[in-house]
Amino acid sequence: MMQTKYITSGGLAFSEKKDMEKLRRFSLNGWHVKGFKFMGYILEKGESTDYIYSVDCRSLKEGEEEEYFDFFSSAGWLHIASEGNIHLFRAKSGTKPIYSDRDTLIEKYANLSGSMKGLAIPIVFITTLAWMGAMVSSGTWQSVLLVIAVILSVIAIPVAWTVCATYNNKWKAKEKKGLANLATTLPFFLLFLAVILLVFGNGLGSPVHVLVYMVIGAVAVPSVIWGSMSLYHKLNGKKE
Repeated sequence: MMQTKYITSGGLAFSEKKDMEKLRRFSLNGWHVKGFKFMGYILEKGESTDYIYSVDCRSLKEGEEEEYFDFFSSAGWLHIASEGNIHLFRAKSGTKPIYSDRDTLIEKYANLSGSMKGLAIPIVFITTLAWMGAMVSSGTWQSVLLVIAVILSVIAIPVAWTVCATYNNKWKAKEKKGLANLATTLPFFLLFLAVILLVFGNGLGSPVHVLVYMVIGAVAVPSVIWGSMSLYHKLNGKKE
């Protein structure tokens, strides 16, 4: 009977390299990726093999899939699974990397950032309008708009942070260190601003306080989770 198990992902936009290294370690122990799962991967038990892994981001039109996957297969990379525009491949150790030079690496992150931006802009725009409406209205309308704004923010804030991470990766590939540092520090600047508003903003309205708490939670909680996961995987990697 086939054995399977689930492992978490650090988020491909944030820790792609660490994820790929982790999957290789599992393959060395006989656990190979079967597919994507919510915030992680499904592995299946097999023989110990030194597989290396890589992801590509590309929007495929109808009829393009076969040619696209055949291209990678001819280079030694087997398609394992896809989730939206994200495609996971594996190959035997020593196979030439999918992205072997700076230009192709830039193209990869440009595709990813462009895809995420198209999703993020309308969500963030609508969420901003909802918060503005909640701040300038009162009574029942304020309560309704506040609920809508909170629900939208649960989606918009992680999406916006992911976009920052994808642009950070792209700018790193382009060696634009200033822009890369800006994308890295922006969420923490927002966290600092939110804390300042929380401490000194006693006269601010209820919607502003709710927004402040959401920003603090959206930055602080994932940072703690990702930090804990990184430490866990580092310690677990030493044991394997």
